[in-house]
Amino acid sequence: MLAAFDNLLMDDRPRMLAGLRRGLIEFLYFGFKNARSCLFVFSFMAIVLLMPRAGLFGIPRYDLLLLVALGIQFWMVYAKLETWDELKAVCLFHMVGFALEAFKVSGSIQSWSYPDFAYTKLFGVPLFAGFMYASVGSYIVQAWRMFDLRIRHHPPYWMAATIALLIYANFFTHHYIGDYRWYLAACALGLYSRTVVIYRPLDRDRQMPLMLGFVLIGFFIWLAENIGTFWGMWRYPNQLGAWSIVHISKWSSWSLLVIMTFTIVASLKHIKSKIHIAEA
Repeated sequence: MLAAFDNLLMDDRPRMLAGLRRGLIEFLYFGFKNARSCLFVFSFMAIVLLMPRAGLFGIPRYDLLLLVALGIQFWMVYAKLETWDELKAVCLFHMVGFALEAFKVSGSIQSWSYPDFAYTKLFGVPLFAGFMYASVGSYIVQAWRMFDLRIRHHPPYWMAATIALLIYANFFTHHYIGDYRWYLAACALGLYSRTVVIYRPLDRDRQMPLMLGFVLIGFFIWLAENIGTFWGMWRYPNQLGAWSIVHISKWSSWSLLVIMTFTIVASLKHIKSKIHIAEA
C-alpha cells in the first residue's frame, strides 16, 4: 500500500489546475510528501512515546527501542521504501551521531545523560540514540527522492565538505577553545547564499533558498527534542529536577547539524551530476 502511495505522490503528469485550487492541491501534496519522508521519524517517535519507562517483558526500554529501530529500518528496505544505498547513508549518520553522543555524556563533559539502565549501553550511551540522529538523515534521503530535489548554485564541493567537518568538530572543541558556531553559521550563510533547492510538490518545479530549508528542519528537530526530554528519554542538567523547555540556542545547533547531514547524504547518494556548481 505504501509503495502504491509513493507512486501516487510521485506521479508528476501535468494537471489542468490554476489559481487557488492549484495552490491548495500543491500545498496538500507538499504536506503528504513531507509526512511520507518522515516515515521512520514518525514510526520511531511513536514507539518512543508509547514505550513504558519500565520497558516490557523484563526488557529495558532503551534496549527495546534499539530493536524497534532496527526492525523499522530493515522493514523499510524489505518493502522497497528505502534502498540499500540509502540505508548506508542512514547507518553512517548513526555512527557519526553516536560518536558525538559518547563524547557529550562522558564524565568530563556531561552535557546530558541517559538515566535508565540498558544492556545495550556503550560509553554511557544506549545504542538506540544514534537512530535519533539517523532520523535526520533518513528524512533528507527520503525527501530527496519524493520531491525529486535538485540543487542549483551549490558551492564548490570541497568547501561544503570543509564547513561540514568544521561544524562537526565544533561540537567537540567548543568545550575547550570556545564556541564558534555563529562564525561557522556566517560562513555557511555566505557559502550557500546563492544556493537554491528545486523541488516538485506536484507537477511543476518550485524553489526555495537551501539555507531556509536547513533552518526549518532544525526548528522541527528542536521541537522533537522537547518531546523526547519531556518523556524522559534523556535529560539536560537543567532538567534533572523538573522538565523545562530545551534552550532555543539548540535550534541553531540542529540547523548546523542539518548542514552536515545534507553534505553526507549528498556525497553518498552520488548526486553530483544533479548539482550545478557555481563558477569561480
